Amino acid sequence: MSKLELEVAALDHLSSAALRERWTRLALGPVPRISPRLLRLALAWEIQARALGGLPRGVVRTLDQLGTGKTRTTPARPGMRLVRAWQGRVHVVTVGEDGIIRWDEREWRSLSEVARAITGTRWSGPAFFGLKKKVAA
Repeated sequence: MSKLELEVAALDHLSSAALRERWTRLALGPVPRISPRLLRLALAWEIQARALGGLPRGVVRTLDQLGTGKTRTTPARPGMRLVRAWQGRVHVVTVGEDGIIRWDEREWRSLSEVARAITGTRWSGPAFFGLKKKVAA
């Protein structure tokens, strides 16, 4: 077993008081009022996230959006064709089956880069191309 696996497995043998102490030692804020079983799961997740890097940025953004309930972003998927008119010109962006974004006979790393090239200012690519929408209240 790796050191990380041993550290997570050791949580099974800690008392409620020891779990709360561990939470405080990790500086995760006030100890939540949850069962010891849930506290073990939360600690295990935190220990692994710190060791392995946590959730990908896109997942964090999606969870934040779901939590606040203000916006919803549809990811750009292979095969999509996005059309946006800007200052009298129609811009067509395609997402290839390989996942590569293409516009103006070039390949781009993100929709935000394309939006920036079109407008000359920083834009959220998903917002510019209509993939990010406000959720109805």
